[in-house]
Amino acid sequence: MNKLLRVGQIVNTQGIRGEMRIYPLTDYKERFEEIDWVYMGEDTDKKYFIEKVRYKNELVILKLKGIDDINEAEKFKTKYLTIPKAFSRILPEDTYYIVDLIGMEVYTQEHEYLGVLKEVIQSAGNDIYEITYHKNPEKSILIPAVGEFIKEVDMKEKKITVQLIEGFLE
Repeated sequence: MNKLLRVGQIVNTQGIRGEMRIYPLTDYKERFEEIDWVYMGEDTDKKYFIEKVRYKNELVILKLKGIDDINEAEKFKTKYLTIPKAFSRILPEDTYYIVDLIGMEVYTQEHEYLGVLKEVIQSAGNDIYEITYHKNPEKSILIPAVGEFIKEVDMKEKKITVQLIEGFLE
């Protein structure tokens, strides 16, 4: 199965003609103008072709072919829009696709194994890495994805090295 990249999340409808408000999960929201179609979540059985793209503040307003009224658009609220990783853009240095980071092992600078990167929580300020703590799998460690704490991402070794501060493990 080809890996899928999340490019946006449907947060609401827009108007009555089937348009949807999309929170872009990309630093380059104009990306929606460069792709012809998206999947809804992990379902790769149906492609949804992009009919129209416009912008409203930080959101992308998207019209997909075949979704022509508010009732139909409402059914897709909270779904992620995904594309095959093969359609990905080349990223700048020290920038990574979330799908490539998930599952990487996480260590401290002192080589202590912390666990596995479970999720990247995207927020307005900065992303947050959620790590499943190996000593207590019920517990997650949350680390802001900024240079102060993320010291190295080794894609070859599938390993992330972090700098912990007091409170991260509490």
